[in-house]
Amino acid sequence: MSARLYPAHFEAIASALQAIFLKGNYADKEISRVLKEDKKRGSKDRAFIAEQTYGVVRNYRLLKHLAELENPTSREDFWRLTGAWLLHNGTNLPGWKEFGNLSRERVEERMATVDDKRAVRESIPDWLDALGTDQLGDNWGATLTALNEQAPVVLRTNRLKTTPEELIKALAKESILTEHIAADALLVTERRNLFATKAFKAGHFELQDFSSQQAAPSLDVDPSHTVIDACAGAGGKSLHLAALMQNRGKLLSLDVHNWKLEELKKRAKRAGVNNLETRAISSTKIVKRLTERADRLLLDVPCSGLGVLRRNPDAKWKLNPDFLERVITEQADILARYSRMVKPGGKMVYATCSILPRENDDQVDRFLNEEAGKDWTLARKHTYLPQVEGYDGFFVSVLDRT
Repeated sequence: MSARLYPAHFEAIASALQAIFLKGNYADKEISRVLKEDKKRGSKDRAFIAEQTYGVVRNYRLLKHLAELENPTSREDFWRLTGAWLLHNGTNLPGWKEFGNLSRERVEERMATVDDKRAVRESIPDWLDALGTDQLGDNWGATLTALNEQAPVVLRTNRLKTTPEELIKALAKESILTEHIAADALLVTERRNLFATKAFKAGHFELQDFSSQQAAPSLDVDPSHTVIDACAGAGGKSLHLAALMQNRGKLLSLDVHNWKLEELKKRAKRAGVNNLETRAISSTKIVKRLTERADRLLLDVPCSGLGVLRRNPDAKWKLNPDFLERVITEQADILARYSRMVKPGGKMVYATCSILPRENDDQVDRFLNEEAGKDWTLARKHTYLPQVEGYDGFFVSVLDRT
């Protein structure tokens, strides 16, 4: 461990964890909050706080078992969970009173009792373990283990401004080491504050996982096309499409949340993108007016997010079966209605950051067997699994309209 143990670190971690688990706040926002509260901390101290907080969130159910806590609520409870996490990872604890009678021996004894209890060992709700087993069968165990690991950091080179080779050199000058892994993707081999780099501020790259980077190229766009990104969000894939279109043609980014599109505008300016227009989906008329206007359509639809649990580990404590059912209904509706925006002879990509067939293969099959999909054929599909490709769980399917 690179940082020394200070009480102030554990206070920050406990504060973040209480907000995450007792108030339902998002982990990334809470970690950012506690790090901003003391600007005197060095980079190692900040990294320690962030990593241990994420570690506890990721392993929350297991750590409750190891720390012998049924329902953590107090500051001392969350100190104890963090202490159990450190002991589990081989770190010796100071003799502070907040850790009570925690010992490595007791943690190891408790760990030995969960060998045959996957939901506890991998720290997920029972309903989610049952769902994964039903959906992925023998693949679920390996997928779950991989989803509990720390996510790699991958960049997407902005080819409107640079090349992967030039970006590697530029980042190396700022002591950030990267490896070219595929197409526009660079793997960061040493974690640092990427947003403070000259290269980021100049718009030379975006943070985007390798799996996510497979969606835009699958559309096979060219500079003459009219392309619609209909669930654009903050626009990572829209920016990728703009680069693939060489900043030409027409790129329309849609979303039901206007604030996300405002963020996209800022990112597009930094990236040097000027062929992009944003439009909020304020009513069903917006989509109807675009009927058969697109040569290419990207549908990166709302989903459970189960493929990106490594990045958002708190999601597994916020998800529930009712939400999953609602999002599956929403996906089917989007696929049926938005697909009308594609011209005959055009192409559509349906994508999710989920690994569940119910959100992926089953949705595509359902669409193709209904009236809305009668003019469509499946060209190809692929589910990216973290234990296979090594990156986020993600689904990409390519459909052609006749």
